[in-house]
Amino acid sequence: MNNDKNKKMPPNMPPMGKGKGPGGPGMHGGPGGMKMKRGAKNAGKTFARLFGYLLKGYAFRLLLVLACIGLSAVASLYAARFLEKLIAEIANLTDAVKAGLPTSELDYSPIVHEIVKMIIIYVLGILSSFLFNFMMVKVSQGVLKTVREDLFAKMQRLPIGYFDRNEFGNIMSRYTNDTDAIEQLISQSIPNSISSVVTIITSFIMMVTTSWQLTLVVLCTLVLMMLVIKFVGGNSARYFMAQQASVGKLNGYIEEMSNGQKVVKVFNHEEHAKMDFDKLNGELCDNMTKAHTFANIFMPIMANLNYLQYVIVAMVGGVLALKGLLIVPEGSVALGIVASFLLLSRNFSRPITMVSQQINSIVMALAGAERVFELMDEKPETDEGYVTLVNARLGENGEIIACEEHTGIWAWYNPQAKEGAPKYILLRGEITLEKVDFEYIPGKQVLNDITVYAKPGQKIALVGATGAGKTTIANLINRFYDIADGKVRYDGININKIKKADLRRSLGVVLQDVNLFTGTIAENIRYGRMDASDEDVIDAAKLANAHDFISRLPEGYDTMLTGDGANLSQGQRQLLSIARAAIADSPVMILDEATSSIDTRTEFLVQRGMDKLMEGRTVFVIAHRLSTVRNADVIMVMERGEIIERGNHEDLIAKKGKYYQLYTGMFELD
Repeated sequence: MNNDKNKKMPPNMPPMGKGKGPGGPGMHGGPGGMKMKRGAKNAGKTFARLFGYLLKGYAFRLLLVLACIGLSAVASLYAARFLEKLIAEIANLTDAVKAGLPTSELDYSPIVHEIVKMIIIYVLGILSSFLFNFMMVKVSQGVLKTVREDLFAKMQRLPIGYFDRNEFGNIMSRYTNDTDAIEQLISQSIPNSISSVVTIITSFIMMVTTSWQLTLVVLCTLVLMMLVIKFVGGNSARYFMAQQASVGKLNGYIEEMSNGQKVVKVFNHEEHAKMDFDKLNGELCDNMTKAHTFANIFMPIMANLNYLQYVIVAMVGGVLALKGLLIVPEGSVALGIVASFLLLSRNFSRPITMVSQQINSIVMALAGAERVFELMDEKPETDEGYVTLVNARLGENGEIIACEEHTGIWAWYNPQAKEGAPKYILLRGEITLEKVDFEYIPGKQVLNDITVYAKPGQKIALVGATGAGKTTIANLINRFYDIADGKVRYDGININKIKKADLRRSLGVVLQDVNLFTGTIAENIRYGRMDASDEDVIDAAKLANAHDFISRLPEGYDTMLTGDGANLSQGQRQLLSIARAAIADSPVMILDEATSSIDTRTEFLVQRGMDKLMEGRTVFVIAHRLSTVRNADVIMVMERGEIIERGNHEDLIAKKGKYYQLYTGMFELD
């Protein structure tokens, strides 16, 4: 696409396609480039919104998951109770033997009963753990599917200006890195955290009911653990977020370098590019080293603190038991209480470590979710239009009649036409711009007092230096942007009253930068009209003079294109773009530097096809090569957002003004 508008845009509004150049300071991903967020601004609101996705279609499953988590946690804690009761029963049997009761008369049924109960509870716990993990995978993938669908649907409703202001790599990362972080949060971090919290609460309750004395000992050691978590875990989370930012910048820079290798080599930019890469790579290395240092020392420290807590509880419990100071419930023994409590204390402190481990994932996931929701909350492209485009045929008396079949005749349907005014207006292709002013951002005018009259079937050429405003006019006709002042009319109808989809369906556009999609050549041509037949595709290719080279390909029209048509030459790609516009059969054509990237021989072939394509249509041609606009009905010379000359080729040559200077080589376009 021509960069007219880009010259007028400030640095914080990068041109479309930014990130595909050679890089360097201030560019995407390079030093001084975009700063990625280090965490969610409003974590509570973001989590609540994400939780809304969980409740939307998975409320019942979530209740089952919570029940399974609770059952699994209780099952893991029952071992402590089992050990306490087992030791008590063994102590009773020992006392009975000491009292002289024969071993044959001993009652082992309580022990067997406890063992059977323990097996049943453990089996239920295993099944519960399997079930909630299985369901969370289903839930997480379902939520991600919905999030991606909502994200993509919203992206389709965003105005072109959003993509001008935001780098493509940054948008793509929301579909990849950010959604991956959300998946990690839903499938692992949330259930693990819930399980840990349930285990901590139930463990604490059981600890208090088992021995409040030893519980005080555990709480004293817990203070030391929390201080370590705050310092080590906090630094780990901070550097992991910095690592995420560094990875994003480095990936963006590598993408730029990959796409711009030819430019890098042409300008001998290799050493400078390597210096920038080394700086970004060094930043990533530093952040990763610190992040993983804190992450790697966290578990050994916490494990040793758990062992220390275990030893302290064992020592204090043993002393209290020997001194007879340990309060023992009826039916229990001191040894059983101490042994049971040791297991409970481990079950209490271990989940605390697990929760602190999840902090990094939760922080990163919430930051990613916030970025996803930021795109979803972007203001969509507004459309107040109500006039629609319909297929039509002419009645016996010349009246316009709407119909379903494609007739090649189009009409505007105005459901709000005033009484006495026609509801159907034949599409003729008359476009006028009256005293139009436009600015991409307030205070920086791009177009000033532009007036253009394009009568049906006329060929209007716009010439001028880069940044003069030529492409901006095309963007305004498409309503990619709305004007600041003036009027743009289409067949006498203010284009603000025409639905944008119908307006754009009536306009065929061929851009300088060709975009081809993954698929066959036939599918790429058919993109202009999805209901086109194979014969229509071939006819369009012949019209664009693309049929010959397509026929020479091994698989012809079924040849697969990948990587934006990288297996074709630039000229061949442009021919397919023109064929795509031809099959759309639009009454108005906009050719934005359509032949600038084609060699002279190919241009001659393309021009012949384009001449056929332009027959009977209103055409706007934006061109640097003045040879392509000689036969235009009206040529408009633009400079700094204004039309300084207008007329046909002969008239402008006779005036000996700017066009004459350009055509004779006295002055060259930038």
